[in-house]
Amino acid sequence: MAAEELTLQSHIQHHLTNAKMCSTENGIAFNKACSEAGFWTWHIDTLAWSIGLGILFLMIFRSAAKKADTGVPGKLQCFIEMIVELVSDNVRDTFHGKSKLIAPLALTIFVWVFLMNLMDLVPVDFLPAFAGWVGATFFGMDSHDVYMKIVPTTDLNMTVGLAAGVFLLMIGYAIRMKGVLGFIKELTLHPFHASNPFVQALLIPFNLLLETIALVAKPFSLALRLFGNLYAGEMIFILIGAIGLFQLPLHFVWAVFHILVIILQAFVFMMLTIVYLSMASAESH
Repeated sequence: MAAEELTLQSHIQHHLTNAKMCSTENGIAFNKACSEAGFWTWHIDTLAWSIGLGILFLMIFRSAAKKADTGVPGKLQCFIEMIVELVSDNVRDTFHGKSKLIAPLALTIFVWVFLMNLMDLVPVDFLPAFAGWVGATFFGMDSHDVYMKIVPTTDLNMTVGLAAGVFLLMIGYAIRMKGVLGFIKELTLHPFHASNPFVQALLIPFNLLLETIALVAKPFSLALRLFGNLYAGEMIFILIGAIGLFQLPLHFVWAVFHILVIILQAFVFMMLTIVYLSMASAESH
């Protein structure tokens, strides 16, 4: 019984482990040799899949734009126009400032996150097993030492990276709209305010603490929400795949439900980004 549990545990751990690359005293190292490499460890599967899917997104939209017809549009053009209109309507209703960046940013976030989430529907054993075969056949590696995690949004580094980009944009928009002094005032004079200057000075540390926590919590909530939902979904796929012959009906049922999760999480990430940027660019009172 213990051996079976250990086998199942190692199976799950293998599927949830990223392919790593790091620099050591002996040169470039991979996977287990990077266990003590520290912060500067690259998850090469996350980087490869996320960049590849980003390029795929650009290629599809560029191709549709080049073939766009004002007459009778094709199926791809209709589909992309629906996505663009959906994003444009939400930006128009949610973002109350003026910026030519927000709509393209929202479109990029929605489609890119959706494509990364969509990789969760690829059979969990297919690409990791193929990567193990390639490593064993062409590089003489043990297939168990070859890792391939194909869903970038199940890697906390990826979701934190996306959220960090949104956070920097929030700071940039706040400073652009209110100036450096206005941004500092927003952090120090809210939410508690007093007409007495002495009392207001005493309230500054409390305001700064609360506003800083609220500001930093926004990108962290973005990152953890996306990561948690997709990681849990991938874990369930792996557990279903471990039961053997009866996995296909369960895989189908969970995949149908998970399609909603994939779309919803991409939409939520996009909408919260728009809301946060709208709040950052709004004039404080």
